Amino acid sequence: MISIVVPSQNPVKATAVQNGFQRMFADEVIEITTISVPSNVSDQPFSDSETLQGAINRAQNAAQVVKNADFWVGIEGGIEKYNGQMSAFAWVVVKSNTLIGKGRTGTFYLPPMVADLIKGGKELGEADDIVFNESNSKEKNGAIGILTGDVITRTQLYEHAVILALVPFKNSQLYRE
Repeated sequence: MISIVVPSQNPVKATAVQNGFQRMFADEVIEITTISVPSNVSDQPFSDSETLQGAINRAQNAAQVVKNADFWVGIEGGIEKYNGQMSAFAWVVVKSNTLIGKGRTGTFYLPPMVADLIKGGKELGEADDIVFNESNSKEKNGAIGILTGDVITRTQLYEHAVILALVPFKNSQLYRE
């Protein structure tokens, strides 16, 4: 059995971690525990580096709270201005006692109405709910699901980044120093 701590109460993140680990370690039983820990970054990170730091902090903070696990997985969504537009993405950090893996989701651009609300101080999920007349979309399909008509959901977007973050664990002989 693989025990994993996901420092988030968001079911999208827990499901993405469950799915990603199950795909990479198909013969293993996966046990997920969710907890709340701070990211120690802005509620809405505004850069790639701040978003990555938030995911690192969540994984490290979770390891301090629940010491007896195989993995701690921090997921942090962020936005960044790029070429005059606002892009959205997330970082996933998988930590064990011996390795750290990092993976980033694909990036997509937000509609100007959503970007304007974020510039005004709203978080992405809140801005999506306002513009698209949704309720708690960040715990459902997220901006990517809304904008693609669920061709890609927030869970699927994060799942790929979980798999990418697990590459060092699937190939530990190549990643150990």
